[in-house]
Amino acid sequence: MTKKLSLAALPVIVTGLVVLAAGMGQSTPVGILSQNPVMAQALRTQDLWRQVYQQMPDLPLENQYVNQQSGKVDPDNTLASRLIRYHMFVKGRPPNFRLDWKLTIADYLGANELMEEGVYPGGDTLRENPIERDRAAIQRLTRPQRNGLIQTLVNIFNPNAAQQTEAPLRRETQELTPTPNPRSIPTLPQPGDAQRLRL
Repeated sequence: MTKKLSLAALPVIVTGLVVLAAGMGQSTPVGILSQNPVMAQALRTQDLWRQVYQQMPDLPLENQYVNQQSGKVDPDNTLASRLIRYHMFVKGRPPNFRLDWKLTIADYLGANELMEEGVYPGGDTLRENPIERDRAAIQRLTRPQRNGLIQTLVNIFNPNAAQQTEAPLRRETQELTPTPNPRSIPTLPQPGDAQRLRL
């Protein structure tokens, strides 16, 4: 009886493992970065925040927090670095999709998932947990600034995204200026046109 039960459960277990492995490959940052070792090396999370500030110099640094171990201000522990770590490691969201970054920003705005102080990046290494000031900094951003931050993050993790967003814009502008089609211009009614309406 148990042998039949274990044999019957085997396909279910194998299917579950395959689905789990496929899902992990798509949803975890490690899976995304491990597909291309050069990309993985270039996209180290410790350095990505610098690219964010290069492209968005007006984004608040929020790096005034004191490190517990050294007792000194940690200038590399910035809002952008904590945002990236929260997105990738706390929430486990893929870093190359715009919608996932929108969800993370919605977390900061209090419109999506509840943010927990105990697992927030920097909460265990800094003397003061930066979660409240980080949320306030994101809330002070205007909608265009938040959208710019999201697009900057997507472009950093997925350089092809910038090209993909520019191409549809070019197509749309071409579609907005159509050339007149001589066949689509309606003609004036002619004598006998009413006869065509009969079956």
